[in-house]
Amino acid sequence: MERTEVIASVAGDLHATEYAIDAAITQATTLVQSFIGARAALSLSPVAATASQAKAMETIAALAAAREAIVACHAEMQKDHRRLGFGAYAVGPIGKPDDWLDPKETRVTGHLRTVA
Repeated sequence: MERTEVIASVAGDLHATEYAIDAAITQATTLVQSFIGARAALSLSPVAATASQAKAMETIAALAAAREAIVACHAEMQKDHRRLGFGAYAVGPIGKPDDWLDPKETRVTGHLRTVA
């Protein structure tokens, strides 16, 4: 396998992992919304199923921590990529902010502005 193929494979796995974590966060928040909607539809007290709903919210917090960790992993991999001299290479969505390289820098992307 050529170097670019190996790098593309790892980058694809990284992107898939980031996507999977985002999808899990979306699903977990939908679950909490379902808890609240079901309680209202069944005319249950707000204290009903409090423990299970709290566990679902703990899951969201854990997924948020996982997302933060995979983003940090992405940043470290980008640094490694440059240190190893592999040059510019992008897989996944283009226009990624390099906020981990210079957090004070402001970037304009399309019509949105991101500020660190």
